[in-house]
Amino acid sequence: MQAGQKTALAGQATAERIIANLQQVILGKESELRLALIALACQGHMLIEDVPGVGKTMLAKAVAQSIGCSFSRVQFTPDLLPSDITGVSVFSQKSQEFEFRPGPVMAQIVLADEINRAPPKSQAALLECMAEGQITVDGTRHAMPYPFMVMATQNPIEYEGTYPLPETELDRFLLRLTLGYPAAADEIKMLQSQQLAHPIDSLEQVATQDELVELQHAVREIQVSPLVAEYIVSLAGATRDHAQLYLGASPRGSLGVFRMAQARALLDGRDFALPDDVKASIEPALAHRMVLDPSAQSRGTTMATVIADILGTVAVPGTLSS
Repeated sequence: MQAGQKTALAGQATAERIIANLQQVILGKESELRLALIALACQGHMLIEDVPGVGKTMLAKAVAQSIGCSFSRVQFTPDLLPSDITGVSVFSQKSQEFEFRPGPVMAQIVLADEINRAPPKSQAALLECMAEGQITVDGTRHAMPYPFMVMATQNPIEYEGTYPLPETELDRFLLRLTLGYPAAADEIKMLQSQQLAHPIDSLEQVATQDELVELQHAVREIQVSPLVAEYIVSLAGATRDHAQLYLGASPRGSLGVFRMAQARALLDGRDFALPDDVKASIEPALAHRMVLDPSAQSRGTTMATVIADILGTVAVPGTLSS
């Protein structure tokens, strides 16, 4: 067995342990949990867009506990200040110097709850740490802990008193997912499992931070052939020229699809990415980065319809275009 295949199988084993552990808390959502782990494995950030009460906060806590990472939660509100997120410099009478007091963002897994309830200035406090792995307070840079991941949530139904995320911030999220309501059988299991206590209270750590770092490094070693890379670029280019899209995918979006395809291959125990990995990554990686044309939106066109059209139009490597 080649070294690349061994690395992929080791990463797959770590990923499966974490997913199995998460399933003790989030029932019946294996594909969504795989997406969450893909974001973590790609060193990316995740936007969870869903109605209240479906387990968004529990997912973030369960991820942190499963890998032994520090966790913090920031409740975004209209009066939240950027310093409430990043931290402040305070003058110390003892040392006669300014000392940095870190804010809640200085944790390894950060839950930005209801991110669209804070004004743009506070939302922007996350941009630097998400894109560059650091924050700047009073001219001094502070590196984020490693590994680091932002999991942001927003309610897609309630718009009163909210501030929609600008495209520049949406582009910082590797992927967007929706948990959705559980199936009836899973909801019954949930009720029974929480009769005496919540499963999150007894959730154990099943992977070390070193194993997570190895998983993240293993993702980048997954082979992506020039043909598959060209397929990714062709799909991204098609979004920029599509008649029903006002804004197409950015180059950062292309890189997101590239990384997600690598992670999907690793989760399947392969050391090479396939066009199918790309296809499965397009919607979660690109849908939130694109904007529908107003006329298309008025006709009831959805982003899923546009993506399906693009996937049906762009030829898959190794096949003949129709």
